[in-house]
Amino acid sequence: MKPYLSVFLLLIAVFALTIYGCQPANTTLPIMGERETVTKIVNGKEVTDTVYHQIRNFAFLDQDSVLVTNETFKDKIYVADFFFTTCPTICPIMKTQLLRVSERYKNNPKVGILSHTIDPGHDTIPLLKEYKHNLGIDNPNWHFVWGNRDTIYSIGEKDYYVPAYADSTAPGGYVHSGGFILVDKNRHVRGIFNGTQQQPVDSLMMAIDRLLLEQ
Repeated sequence: MKPYLSVFLLLIAVFALTIYGCQPANTTLPIMGERETVTKIVNGKEVTDTVYHQIRNFAFLDQDSVLVTNETFKDKIYVADFFFTTCPTICPIMKTQLLRVSERYKNNPKVGILSHTIDPGHDTIPLLKEYKHNLGIDNPNWHFVWGNRDTIYSIGEKDYYVPAYADSTAPGGYVHSGGFILVDKNRHVRGIFNGTQQQPVDSLMMAIDRLLLEQ
């Protein structure tokens, strides 16, 4: 990934956090990303509608070698993030914060968590299973997924609007966002929250509660 694109994606994330922080508590969460206006005929009448960005179809294997796809999260809200098991910087902090989210919603089948490794060459499926176990996670709706590296980088950049790529000059050899991406049941991105700090993660859980009420 080109450096300017990385900076651009990080600015999108910061902008999203700022916009969300200014939202009154009773407003609808924004839908992030591209959109287009389409015209169609309904009951003989011309109707204009807005088509919003959606997360693409995907297929990854989780820590139990179970195939995880969009169908896994059908009619569910989920939080996505990107990490690698040997990360020496923000990943341990992010997982501590994401454990808070997991504990709050682990008994709610309408809320899931999707953690993508960005180092699939090292982070094998058995290692992901061990990693989840060592974190003490007993949430069956939290999937640590493995897949093709280029596919993971692409879905991070183009679908979730966060950077993830190899960089030999970065700590641990990789650069990735510290953001938690909130996705609704229609596969729309509804916010990106700083996963390294408590207050934004509190805001994330408030946003999840609002989406659950919308459903």
